[in-house]
Amino acid sequence: MILDRAGFDFAFDRNIQSANITYFIAFLNDHPVGLVSCHIQPLLHHAALVSEIQEMYVEPEYRSHKIGKALMERVTTFAKEQGAIQMEVTSRQSREKAHQFYQREGFEKSHVKLVRYFTNEH
Repeated sequence: MILDRAGFDFAFDRNIQSANITYFIAFLNDHPVGLVSCHIQPLLHHAALVSEIQEMYVEPEYRSHKIGKALMERVTTFAKEQGAIQMEVTSRQSREKAHQFYQREGFEKSHVKLVRYFTNEH
């Protein structure tokens, strides 16, 4: 996928300034090979802090080399240290391998996500 650079920069700059969002980068021989972002916020319906993985990516040639597992261990430890009571992740329905990965890491399919796309509205 080719992202709009200006939009990416806007989102990254805003996220990096947020006290609620933290990025972790995996390096192999000083080369970045993956990342995960963690958003932690208090939610009224939980009456507690809840963490969410918003982005997770591992370079294709480094997948199945435990990079994702290492990122998951780091972000989980961080979220627990911050006092989060759970971690959530959303993944497109077609990404079955990603779902399998998350389930191996202890996630359960428990919710349905509904999306309203404003670009389709006039």
